Amino acid sequence: MSPSASGALSGIRIIDLTQALSGPFCTSLFADHGADVIKIEPPRGDMIRRTGPFAEDDEHKDFGNVFQNANRNKRSLVLDLKVPEGRQAFLDLVRTADAVVENFSMGVMDRLGLGYESLAEINPRLVYTSIRGFGDHRGGRSPYAHWPAFDIVAQAMGGLMSITGPEADIRVRVGSGIGDSVPGLFAAFGTMTALFEAQRSGRGQYVDTAMVDSVLAVSEVAVNVYDATGRSPQPIGNQLQGFAPFDTVRAKDGEVALGAPHRPQWTQLCQIMGRPELIEDPRFDTDNKRWTHRGEVYAIVKEWAARYTVAELKGLLGGKVPLGPILDAKAIFADPHFAARQMLPTVENPRTGGTTQITGPVSKLSRTPATIRRRAPLLGEHSEQVLREAGYGPEKIRALQTAGATTIPDPTDHVLQGVTP
Repeated sequence: MSPSASGALSGIRIIDLTQALSGPFCTSLFADHGADVIKIEPPRGDMIRRTGPFAEDDEHKDFGNVFQNANRNKRSLVLDLKVPEGRQAFLDLVRTADAVVENFSMGVMDRLGLGYESLAEINPRLVYTSIRGFGDHRGGRSPYAHWPAFDIVAQAMGGLMSITGPEADIRVRVGSGIGDSVPGLFAAFGTMTALFEAQRSGRGQYVDTAMVDSVLAVSEVAVNVYDATGRSPQPIGNQLQGFAPFDTVRAKDGEVALGAPHRPQWTQLCQIMGRPELIEDPRFDTDNKRWTHRGEVYAIVKEWAARYTVAELKGLLGGKVPLGPILDAKAIFADPHFAARQMLPTVENPRTGGTTQITGPVSKLSRTPATIRRRAPLLGEHSEQVLREAGYGPEKIRALQTAGATTIPDPTDHVLQGVTP
């Protein structure tokens, strides 16, 4: 276990074979809460290391902000699993692990002789989690099982793009990588569930998470509307099927998001607007009627909101009716809420000598809080440390290096350490 680890998951060891975003996001949740997450990378490193954005003064372009955010609190060990010596070192680590998480294409680990069944023979308590575009055959064989997938594919086939956009003929993806981060969340939950059960039974199990399934699970509008009506819902901008008012409205100097779809909120809004007669108006006196007559509802609300500035609307509605200004990144970095919640902690950027702000832990535990203890690792930064903990002496480590199974960065070369040629 890392000597600096703390938190609710201190003592848990996760072997992280993931790359890109979905898997690293999953395992970062464990690392934030104190688990010892050993990120095993091939000699070339995680592909997302070389994906921007980068700081303007970063000349190396191999330690991007996406990688930094998704891999904080982890240790990096280089192992080439295609080399026999690398596979053996991996198996030695598995013996002491609580979980393995990977997001390779289906069958990759099996072809290496490192699939779940093989690993479970040497560690029956092992929880093995995979994240794939369409899942693994162990959880239900999809006809698309061998299709590669990215976030945009998961959003498209999971139903989210069908209900996102300004109008029916324009479908758009959600601006962030929901097709990666949501599967990461479900995979983390499934892994934690299996780890909890393993404490009772002494037996691990396979946790199969599909990106497309995960997106479908949070596309409840598509499922609920189709099941109830037989019709596929269409994009309706910022509104939400069945809820009104629930939209963005324009003020004198900007826009705000406003939601008052239920009677208590609608009543409060009508009183603040100076229109108490609308509360019992037969067009608007139930939640469903307000949705049915939403055109009239929005005409009233938007005409009223347009009289005020964003600041004035915050003063009138803040704390009474759900309302929020639309914050861009600059506003978020300056907003006191995110500072108070420690949602933008600062870590070192070893490539520039400066610092980087990343997103902080969301779940705030009162007694064993999650913490950001270290920046994301340079490639192979902890190879020697982790191998020594596994019982490898200097000669055995040198043998791994000679076989091309691992790399040990020069500890005195702080600039070039971890750079992939």
